[in-house]
Amino acid sequence: MKVLSLVLVLMAGLTFTALPTSDLNAQTEPVVGTWLNQDKDAHVKIFEKNGKYYGEIVWLKNPLDDSGKARLDVKNDNKELRSRGIMGLQLLVGFVKDGKGYYDDGEIYNPKDGAMYSCYLEMKGNDKLKVRGYKYGMKFLGKTQYWTRVK
Repeated sequence: MKVLSLVLVLMAGLTFTALPTSDLNAQTEPVVGTWLNQDKDAHVKIFEKNGKYYGEIVWLKNPLDDSGKARLDVKNDNKELRSRGIMGLQLLVGFVKDGKGYYDDGEIYNPKDGAMYSCYLEMKGNDKLKVRGYKYGMKFLGKTQYWTRVK
């Protein structure tokens, strides 16, 4: 009986070690998770897809406009996109991990002004994320926000 128990424990251990680790690595990547923006009016869920990182709005403090309808992307530079909803909007696009806690080569969309910016993300501890948006490749001419992890 003891031998059978030992065999079952060993088989269970082998099963877990044979699981693919790519999903586990994506879940443990520091930037992955849900973040509260600096204005405290939106949650952004950051996720990995095909080796790049993206983020979408999953919560809004004020999801409805003054008429009681879902808030739309009315300030978008592209007139064809002004009828899309803000909830579920992908605002972080195509970030590549570039060293420990640093993610670059991405873009951020700002629904408050309707513009897309170059952007990088930098972890500042476990629960703080530096988000720096800029134009024309000039990182020193931009705006920085600090987001906090939602627990």
